Amino acid sequence: MRPERSRPLTARAAAAFWAPLAATWLMMSVEGPFIAAVIARLADPTANLAAYGVAFTLAWICEAPIIMIMSAATALVRDRQAFHRLRRFTYALNALVTCAMVVLLSPPVFDVLVEGLIGLPREAARLTHVAAVLLLPWPAAIGYRRFYQGVMIRHGFPRGVAYGTVVRVSAMALAALGARRVPGLPGASVGALALSAGVVAEAVAARLMASGVVRHLLDDRNPLPAGANSLTTAGILRFYYPLALTPLLALAVNPLITFFLGHSRRPLESLAVFPVVLSLTFVFRSGGIALQETTIALIGDRLENLRVLERLGAWLAAILGGALTLVAVTPLSRVWFEQVAGLPPGLAGLAIVPLRILCLAPALEVMMSLQRSLLVAARRTTVVTVATVVEVAGIMAGLAAGIAVFDVVGTTAAAASLLTGRVAANLFLYPLTLGTYRPGPPIPDPAGASPPPAPAGP
Repeated sequence: MRPERSRPLTARAAAAFWAPLAATWLMMSVEGPFIAAVIARLADPTANLAAYGVAFTLAWICEAPIIMIMSAATALVRDRQAFHRLRRFTYALNALVTCAMVVLLSPPVFDVLVEGLIGLPREAARLTHVAAVLLLPWPAAIGYRRFYQGVMIRHGFPRGVAYGTVVRVSAMALAALGARRVPGLPGASVGALALSAGVVAEAVAARLMASGVVRHLLDDRNPLPAGANSLTTAGILRFYYPLALTPLLALAVNPLITFFLGHSRRPLESLAVFPVVLSLTFVFRSGGIALQETTIALIGDRLENLRVLERLGAWLAAILGGALTLVAVTPLSRVWFEQVAGLPPGLAGLAIVPLRILCLAPALEVMMSLQRSLLVAARRTTVVTVATVVEVAGIMAGLAAGIAVFDVVGTTAAAASLLTGRVAANLFLYPLTLGTYRPGPPIPDPAGASPPPAPAGP
């Protein structure tokens, strides 16, 4: 399964490696709108949409520590010893996050959190609890499939990740359309059941499609590379815990934005419009997100492929940013917001300015992916966490200034604050990554494992 590395990496080969990963993110971006559309067409849509949103948020919080396991597997799983050790680590972490979700769903904890802190009415809280129970397989299934997806990416089979996402989206859609016909099943439960069915199907598909890579890794006839026994559990913990903290810190952004929007000028309109703006920008950012695992896999143990990947990143930044700009500054924005998203003209007009502010978001996402991948490849994962702290601080400062000081319309202030935070994080990382790293000696490895050799292309 592993590609030959005798040829130098070309931009075309790097783009071919990146494309299925980008397709994966694009396909995942349809899940939320599809499930919301299904729930909105069932009984009592307001309560069920709210219940589904809260249940999904609880599952997402429990999932957060396992999200970055794909980057870890892409960086570390280069031989059978590393495979066994990181797999054991993944299974243990899956058990921990599942136990955490079980505790969260226990009535004493759940009631205090959902009815007390969040303030949901009792009936909505009941809908939320049932939906959250149906999402119980979600965190472990995500961890399981992301481990095997990382293994596939590391060993030159990124198409397997995209194939798995096709299975996930198909299973999710079929489950949603089937469950909505069950008499008396609430919409929140339909959505949760569909999500769980999708991720479990994708986890099974990921394992099946990774079977060839796993057989190659576990084949005793294959000689182990130098330093194969150096990856330890302590090294994995040192490498991974900053990565686990990163999405947990990022989770603070959504509640912060929601709080500030609720205290801004035109609060209800801002709360209604901003998620629609973010969903559109995510479509154009998704290609940049996919560049992170691409770079980790292909960069090489001496960063010999860095310049090629930087060129790919520059092209992606220009194309994705240019495409979003084209939508934002032409009548296409009105077409999207009014005809596709279904916003009334007044709300659609409110969405255009924040969309134009976020035109730089795709380019900044590309830059962030390159920066993070360099740090992961160099095992400097703590710096990734620090950069997230810088970004969250920048967002908070932007929100406070825009809303509390200058009284800007909420959506505009939120868009500007997101841009401010990301620019701050990019500037913080630049001298530590793209500003200094160039091809040279092997990257030092404080995690206790030798840097992974990277495939030249798919």
